[in-house]
Amino acid sequence: MSTNTDSGPRPEQFQELIARFDPRVGEFAVEARALILDVMPRAVELVWPNQGTASYGTGPRKMSEHFCYLSLFPRYLRLGFYYGTELPDPEHLLIDGGGKLMRSMKITNTDQLHRPAVRTLIELATTHRVPPLPRG
Repeated sequence: MSTNTDSGPRPEQFQELIARFDPRVGEFAVEARALILDVMPRAVELVWPNQGTASYGTGPRKMSEHFCYLSLFPRYLRLGFYYGTELPDPEHLLIDGGGKLMRSMKITNTDQLHRPAVRTLIELATTHRVPPLPRG
């Protein structure tokens, strides 16, 4: 696992992750990451290249300080939310994420990431059950 809690996300760690996947899936991941970091520029990013996952939050603790994650698969990307069942989702974008509270959406093209509802979900998730970023 690559962890960065000091100075924000480190692109080289993320590049190591996406290099393991089809370039098209990597493109989805780059777009999703850019959106997440646009919403929360100082987000803490944890990268697990061997698991094909990156997670974003306000500190290093995944379930208590993180709000969303990216999971890469051979033909698609999942943008997931740790507390997705508790987020308003009027467009029904989120599906079962494999846990009691987790929900995710399957990304098969970058246009999906440009929907206003996706940004809204990320914005809501950054303040739901997640402590604020440390000052500084």
